[in-house]
Amino acid sequence: MWQAYTEAHPELVRAGADYTVERFGDSDALADELLAQVLAGPKRATAALVDDFLAEDEPLPRVGSHWIACDGSGRPRVVIRSIELRIATFDDVDAAFAHDEGEDDRTLASWRANHRRYWERTSASRGATWSELDEIVLERFRVVWPPEHAD
Repeated sequence: MWQAYTEAHPELVRAGADYTVERFGDSDALADELLAQVLAGPKRATAALVDDFLAEDEPLPRVGSHWIACDGSGRPRVVIRSIELRIATFDDVDAAFAHDEGEDDRTLASWRANHRRYWERTSASRGATWSELDEIVLERFRVVWPPEHAD
């Protein structure tokens, strides 16, 4: 998938030919659910705790970076390119970002309820306690490959 993308769009990888291979969420079912929202179009943003990147010894994404999003079984489905990044806390997230994340009813209230549950669960699984003051990477992206799913 990556090779086909770089051959078709070498200009988009000039700034960095590195990429990650990831999935959304922390379970096969959640990965499939969130990927379906990307494929259908409403999901064009995602949020992750800075501490999760640090715990996995992964660098934070940067504008222009790419990742291959996989389904719950690990099969690559789309290439995503980061177009906007910012670090925020829970209270800094606004309704526009919640809408762009495309989940549930796309409201800030549902974003907060769902992400609170998610980060409490995922932080506990790595032996930490989540706090509303924890730093969050807010990322907007475009789907750039394959052509039938590209923005």
